[in-house]
Amino acid sequence: MKASRLRFGMNLWPPFLFAGIRVEEISPDYRYARVRMRLRPWNRNYFGTHFGGSLFAMTDPFWVLLLFNQLKGEHVVWDRAGEIEFVAPGRGTVHAEFRLTDEHVEQVLERTRGTEKALIWFDTDVVGQDGTVIARVKKQVYARRKRDKQLTHA
Repeated sequence: MKASRLRFGMNLWPPFLFAGIRVEEISPDYRYARVRMRLRPWNRNYFGTHFGGSLFAMTDPFWVLLLFNQLKGEHVVWDRAGEIEFVAPGRGTVHAEFRLTDEHVEQVLERTRGTEKALIWFDTDVVGQDGTVIARVKKQVYARRKRDKQLTHA
């Protein structure tokens, strides 16, 4: 699927749409994504700052999507674990960026030769308009090469 089409669809996806999460960019080569979320009455918490669940949600699918598309559908790729550290109250518009490097892809390819799986941790900061880190998110991604039977049906 073209990255522009995926971006369009994700912006209409109810979990993002109703939380006010906007996918600003997914690069055509699936190496980069940028997401933003404005503070709105429906995504703020009791204290008037960004709801933590929305901060986590805005980072949720991107490492898997970028990696899956880099591996050209030859691997099973899933989220395995995630954690978030809240650093500062989020006010105004917040952003998160995802940059998949050659080293990330090579690490997965090397670990998944044969039938082995790869478990890779990725880090993303959610930052405010002034560059202040609002939250640090870690996601562990599982990848394994598809079996021959899965490749013929993919």
